[in-house]
Amino acid sequence: MTVIEGVLQEEKERNLWMQDIYLKEISELPKGSIVKKSKPSGDYYYLKYRSGTKVVSDYLGKDIEKVNQIERAIGKRKHLEGVIKRLKLEYKQISKIVK
Repeated sequence: MTVIEGVLQEEKERNLWMQDIYLKEISELPKGSIVKKSKPSGDYYYLKYRSGTKVVSDYLGKDIEKVNQIERAIGKRKHLEGVIKRLKLEYKQISKIVK
């Protein structure tokens, strides 16, 4: 095994390790999107997401601070999903070189 192959093999292992860490982190973050319903008594917020074939709406209430916190967590989840997508592509490319 050449030095380059060794480095690529290490990178391949690191890539899998990072994917695993990010997948665990994603599993703890909320999925879906926040929907605002306006009524005469004020605005109410719901977290909508898909569970199997059903669309689920979880009531969040009126607390805008709580809604903002969940919105940031959803944004983090989407960012990490993009990172994992890039890691999988990188892993595929490395796997073509190192078998």
